[in-house]
Amino acid sequence: MQTEILGNTESTAKQGNVLIIKTKEAEARIWVYSPSVIRISISKQHSADTSFAVIQKPGEKLNYTESADEIVLTTASLKLRIGKSPLRFNFYTADGKVLSEDDPRFGTNWQGSRVVNYRKLYPDEKFIGLGEKTGDLNRRGSSYVNWNTDAPDHGPKSDPLYETFPFFIGLHSGLTYGLFFDNTHKSYFDFGATTDEQMSWFGADGGDMNYYFFGAQSVSKIIEDYTWLTGRMEMPPLWTLGYQQCRWSYMSAAEILDIAETFRKQNIPADVMYCDIDYMDHYKIFTWNKETFPDPKSFIDKLKAMNFKLVNIVDPGIKVEPGYKQYDEGVAKNYFATYPTGEKFVGSVWPGRCHFPDFFREDVRKWWGTSFSALTEPGVAGFWNDMNEPAAWGQNIPWMVKFGDYYMPEIRNVYGMEMARATYEGTKKLLGNTRPFVLTRAAYSGTQRYSAVWTGDNSAYDAHMLLGQRLVNSLGLTGMSMVGVDIGGFSGDPTPELMVRWNSLGVYTPMFRNHAMKGTKYREPWRWGKENEAIIKKDIEQRYRILPYLYSSYYQSHKTGIPVSRTLAINYTQDTSIYNEKYQNQFLFGDALLIAPVESTRLTEDVYLPKGDWYRLSSGEKYEGGKSVNVPSPLTDLPVFVKAGGIIPMQNVIQSTAEKGDGILEVNVWYGNEANSFVYYEDDGSSYDYQKGSYYKREISFDADKSSISLSAAEGSFTSKYSKIKLVMHGFKGHIKTFEVNGKPVKIWPDVDNGTDYSLFDNDSKGIKIAY
Repeated sequence: MQTEILGNTESTAKQGNVLIIKTKEAEARIWVYSPSVIRISISKQHSADTSFAVIQKPGEKLNYTESADEIVLTTASLKLRIGKSPLRFNFYTADGKVLSEDDPRFGTNWQGSRVVNYRKLYPDEKFIGLGEKTGDLNRRGSSYVNWNTDAPDHGPKSDPLYETFPFFIGLHSGLTYGLFFDNTHKSYFDFGATTDEQMSWFGADGGDMNYYFFGAQSVSKIIEDYTWLTGRMEMPPLWTLGYQQCRWSYMSAAEILDIAETFRKQNIPADVMYCDIDYMDHYKIFTWNKETFPDPKSFIDKLKAMNFKLVNIVDPGIKVEPGYKQYDEGVAKNYFATYPTGEKFVGSVWPGRCHFPDFFREDVRKWWGTSFSALTEPGVAGFWNDMNEPAAWGQNIPWMVKFGDYYMPEIRNVYGMEMARATYEGTKKLLGNTRPFVLTRAAYSGTQRYSAVWTGDNSAYDAHMLLGQRLVNSLGLTGMSMVGVDIGGFSGDPTPELMVRWNSLGVYTPMFRNHAMKGTKYREPWRWGKENEAIIKKDIEQRYRILPYLYSSYYQSHKTGIPVSRTLAINYTQDTSIYNEKYQNQFLFGDALLIAPVESTRLTEDVYLPKGDWYRLSSGEKYEGGKSVNVPSPLTDLPVFVKAGGIIPMQNVIQSTAEKGDGILEVNVWYGNEANSFVYYEDDGSSYDYQKGSYYKREISFDADKSSISLSAAEGSFTSKYSKIKLVMHGFKGHIKTFEVNGKPVKIWPDVDNGTDYSLFDNDSKGIKIAY
C-alpha cells in the first residue's frame, strides 16, 4: 500500500465564489459560507457537489491575498493561512490566534481510496461532540469509528453505535472551533489516542476530504452556526413532551387499552402509547394483525377518547411475498436495492426474506410516504423508524449492494436519515396541517430536520443510565434536541431503585419514554409497589408541571439549534472541573436547571456547581457555586438546582397535554444579583400555524438592581391558554418593599411551607411591569 501526501501547489484560480488550488495529487476547493464558516474540499476527482446534511449555499465573496509562499483568506471572524509548499490549511481568529492547523508533515493524505487529515494537537486541547459516542465528555485520548450499526447489548465503551454525527468542537488556549467532516463513508476520528500527543486525525474509507470549519468563539455560537448549516428542528407536537409508555410488545389492542385505562384510573399523567412490531400481520410493514388488532380505527378512537396518542413502529425491510401490496409495487417499479447485476438484494429480518427500499430516490421516498395511509387513516400520530442502520441478520450487507447510483459503503451511514426523511415528508403530507412525530434509531448529520432520535437498545444497570445521559448531552451538541433513552433499560430487569431513579432522570430527558424488550418485567409505574409508584407518579407530575418551560426551550432549539439537554461544556466551557469524570454527567436542562444524575445505590452525591449562586429546586436551599458540594440524593429527590436569577414558567398538574389546566401560568423567579431574561413561547402545539404568525411569545425579565420583573408585550396572533399569572418569588426575603403590577398595588402572600412569596394577577398581553 502506498501513501500519497498532499504536495506542493501547482496552480491557483478563483472561479466565481470558489478558490481552486491544484497539486500533483489532488485539487482543493475553498468556499466561504459565512464569516465564521469556511469549507474545504480536497479530492482526486471532484464529482457532483451534493450533501445529505448541508442546506445552505456558500457566499459570493472571497477576500484573499496571495504571495509566493502562501494564500491568506480573511473574513470578519476567521483568517485561513494556506501554505503553498506543501499545501496546508491553518485556521486563526481574525486577530491572529491559532485555532487549528494541519500537521506540516502529513496534512491530507491517501492510502488507496482512504483519505485522512492530520492536525496539530495542542497541549491543553479538549474535544467534545461526535453525537452518539460512548466514553467521556472530553474525547481527548480516544478514537472512534462511524459505521451505523445495530448494537444490542452495547456497553459504556462500545463503538460504533447506531448514529453518525461527524462533527466535533475543539477547545484550547481559551479558544473554540468546530469541524464537520461531511463524508458518509465509514469514517474515523482519533483525538490523540495513538500519536504520542502530537496529532489528532480524521478520515474515511472513501470519498473526499470535505469539511466545514467553524470559528465562532463560543460553543453555543458554533452549535448555532452548525445548525444554520445543517438545519434545525421544527416545533415538535406538544404531546411528544409528555410521558410515553412503550414495550416490545403490547400484544393486542385490548392490552394497550388496558394499560391506558390504568394510567387514567391511577391518575398518573401520560400522553403516548406505542405499538411495537407485533401489531403487524407477520411483521409486514403497513399491515395490521387482524386477530389482535381487528379494528385499528375503533381501537385508536378509544385511545383518543382518553387523550392518548399512538406511535407505531416501521422497519425498512419489505417482506418477499407476492400479493403483499408494498412488495408487488416495489418490484414492479424497481424500488429496491440490487446487486450490480440488477438482481434484487435479499436480507433476512423480522418478516423473513426482505427487500430494502432505495430511499435515495425521490420517487421511492414518495411511494414510501404514501404507504403510511395504512397507519394515518385509522389515526396513528407518530412513526417509529427502527432497524434502519440498515440492520439484517448477520449485520454484514455486502458492499456491492447498490441503492441507485450508490454502493453500500458510500451511504450506510445516511440510510436511516433518508428513511426518516421519507417518513417525515410522507406523513406530513398525509396529515395536512398536523405535525407528525418521527423517531429514528439510525441517523446522520441533518436528521434534526426530520426526526427525533433515541440511543438504541440500552441495558438495565446504573452505568448504562449514566452513559445514556452523556449520549443525550453529546447528541445535543450535534443539533439533535429531541432525544430519548429507554427509561429503565431495554434489556435486563432494573431493580425497583434503579427504575425509580431512572424515571426521575427521565423527567429531565427531552423525550421521556419508558421502553423494554420481550421477556423482561413490565415497566409501567404501578408495577413497583405502592411506595415506589407514588414516587414515580410524583416525578411524572413534575414533568407536566414544567411543560411551559420545556416547550419554550424547544422553541429556543427551533430558532437557534441550542439543545434542551446541554452538557455543561456549552455554558461553562473554560471551567476544567466540568470535564472531571465525577461531574461529566451533569447537564443543564434549558436555561435555568442543572441536573446531577445519581446512581440508584447512592443516597448522597458530590455535585459540582459552576460559579454563581444556586438553589436546590426541591427545598429552596441556597448554595455558593464554583465548588463541589455533597448533597442528599434520596430516591425521592434527584439533585436538581436552579441558577440564581433563573426564570421557570410552570403550570398545574394535568393528566395529558390535551387538558387545558386551570388557566394559571406560574412564573417562578429565583433571586440573583445578575439580570436575566427568558423567552416564553406558546402555540397550539399541533399545527403549522405558528409558521404563519399564530404563536404567543414574550420575554420575561428580572433585574435585581432595578427591583423589577417584567413580561413584554406578547408577539403573535395566538391567544394564550393562561388567563392568570401566578408570580412565585424564591429567595426574595428582605428584598420586597412594595409590590405593584403596572403601577397598581397588588397583594402578595407568603408561602411559609416553601419559603416563597407569590401574587396572582391577570395575564395582560400588552405587557406587565412588576416593581417590588
